[in-house]
Amino acid sequence: MTPDDISRRTLAHYDHNAESFFAGTIDHDVSQNIDALLGAIEAPAPYTILDLGCGPGRDLKTFTELGHKAIGLDGSARFAEMAHAYSGCDTWHQDFLHLDLPPDMFDGIFANASLFHVPSAELPQVLRKLFNTLKPGGVLFSSNPRGDNREGWNGPRYGSYHDYPAWERYLTDAGFIPLHHYYRPPGLPREQQPWLASVWRKPLC
Repeated sequence: MTPDDISRRTLAHYDHNAESFFAGTIDHDVSQNIDALLGAIEAPAPYTILDLGCGPGRDLKTFTELGHKAIGLDGSARFAEMAHAYSGCDTWHQDFLHLDLPPDMFDGIFANASLFHVPSAELPQVLRKLFNTLKPGGVLFSSNPRGDNREGWNGPRYGSYHDYPAWERYLTDAGFIPLHHYYRPPGLPREQQPWLASVWRKPLC
């Protein structure tokens, strides 16, 4: 199966389950992740934020309510439609494997539970495009389910489950500087923290 086939199959799942996904995630508290991104940006506010894998628009709405300019991007056409309707923000319908992003546009990228769907062989080119669309000094936040660097199908969705050392290699190879990382949900033993969150900066020059 080609990377494009993998992407189409995963996105078809989200298209077909968009309404139930929205209902099941609308109340999720990701304020820790939003704060981690915004707290690392050193440019003057308000910020221009790309919500990469914006889903139905929950976090787009939060960024807007905080006074920032947020743009959503999702490979699911249904999610892109829902996100625009829910948040009022511009949303771009783009497959992660074929991103077409303007250079040096964003102060921050919020990739919450999205980049793990990228097959590892495609991850370097995706990260380079994210690097290029950030302004110098801009920040990338990512949160992915952690694992032991295996990848494959989890039901109808494809996932790549990296540990921190492997994830750091991908990000630093793309040019990013590591700032910090943590595990979620907060306040639990590590074995009960399935999510790896990390914050990265594009160098100023």
